[in-house]
Amino acid sequence: MTSSGTNARTKADGGGRDPASTAWELLLPVASAPARGRGRALQSALREAVRSGRLAPGTRLPSSRELAADLGVSRGLVTQAYEQLTAESYLRSGRGAGTWVSGSARAAAVGARDLAPRALGVRVDFRPGTPDLSLFPRSAWAAAHRSVLGRLPHRALGYPDPRGLPELRNALAALLTRRRGVVADPERLLICSGVAQATTLLGFVLHARGMHTVGVEDPGSPEHAAPFASAGMATAPVPLDNEGLAVEPLVRSGVRAVVTTPAHQFPTGVAYSAARRSRLLEWAREADGLVVEDDYDGDFRYDRAPVGALQGLDPERVAYTGSVSKSLAPGLRLGWLIAPADMTGELVDRKRTMDLGNPALDQAVLAGFMTSGGYDRQLRRCQRAYRERRDVLTRALAEHFPGTEVSGIAAGLHIIARLPERWGPEEEFAARAADAGIAVRLLRDYGTRRPADGCVRLVLGYAHLAPADILRGVRTLAACPRQNPC
Repeated sequence: MTSSGTNARTKADGGGRDPASTAWELLLPVASAPARGRGRALQSALREAVRSGRLAPGTRLPSSRELAADLGVSRGLVTQAYEQLTAESYLRSGRGAGTWVSGSARAAAVGARDLAPRALGVRVDFRPGTPDLSLFPRSAWAAAHRSVLGRLPHRALGYPDPRGLPELRNALAALLTRRRGVVADPERLLICSGVAQATTLLGFVLHARGMHTVGVEDPGSPEHAAPFASAGMATAPVPLDNEGLAVEPLVRSGVRAVVTTPAHQFPTGVAYSAARRSRLLEWAREADGLVVEDDYDGDFRYDRAPVGALQGLDPERVAYTGSVSKSLAPGLRLGWLIAPADMTGELVDRKRTMDLGNPALDQAVLAGFMTSGGYDRQLRRCQRAYRERRDVLTRALAEHFPGTEVSGIAAGLHIIARLPERWGPEEEFAARAADAGIAVRLLRDYGTRRPADGCVRLVLGYAHLAPADILRGVRTLAACPRQNPC
């Protein structure tokens, strides 16, 4: 520091260290910055000092001449920095009155928090809904990314069609027609940020048409309520029986739209019977209603070919939704919606105002991945892994929890396990599991009804767990002390 700068600070507080002393030390690295970048470095350092509170409001800054001498830079560079920050309201100045820190700036929060769901303190997490993210095809995806970047025309990086890139809609329509029996017109197919956005879009359009309540399965996925609520719609629980959604309670509810998971009901694991599928479509025609089909894991059936989508039976009464969240990764935020023809225009308009369309590059990569056969290979890979893990889990339950009943079809990423009554009550079992570091979900967490008996009903996810972790988790659960040992 030069004597002039030191003297200036000494005079500011009668010989002691003035309030700006520490802040000036933060500015010293400016002197070592490249010559062309010193101006920007000084402005950034001053902004940060003000934002962080190191330069408090009302602090008088040294003259441009003094600060330039302290930092070993030109006076013009300091003058320009003062003028720029004064224009931005970080500083204030007056003729003959010097330059001061204004009171306009407020300290910003330090650092960014990660609010993504995390299983903290959990040894084995059996909660359902998560695929094995280690199966994501990194090499094949990277190759598709390089290929797409090499051939994508410049215009494709502009604002996309809000429905999605034509090449992705064509590829997806062909795949859904072939694998799920969907009536998939690419002109009516809308690329969304997952099923959550698809249901939100439907909620806005249904609400605009005068509907204020939508039916949901009971028990069912809790994820459906929030998107509809954001569109101003309430949800009405509709009970299930062993064939699927019970239609008579649906009729009595008075709703004209209902969300379903007919291929593999979540969480009970049943597949809607043929008779129930037909009756549900009859209700939609009679009520001038809409069935929203969430085909969340329809590709994963292990004992036979998967049942085709309900939408294929009546595409004008069923809105079909799906995503790559279970087959690739939820973090991609890529899904789709195929709605009745008379709703498509309204949905596209709403999608346009919501986000102007999904990222073009991500869509192009997924399209290339599908047309190259990579997506089919990924589905086969996941199916083999998940079938093996399901078998490991059911065998482990049979060995360590004798008398356990596993219900639902052999499909998807979770099972329903009904443990014998001696392992209950349910709340105590869940508490013992949590104490042992094993995360589980009770079936009762997904619905309004409570079982009449004292058995423990668990919804156990397995897709994201290695076989060794599945075995370790089941053994730990079985070893948990209980009040009424067998």
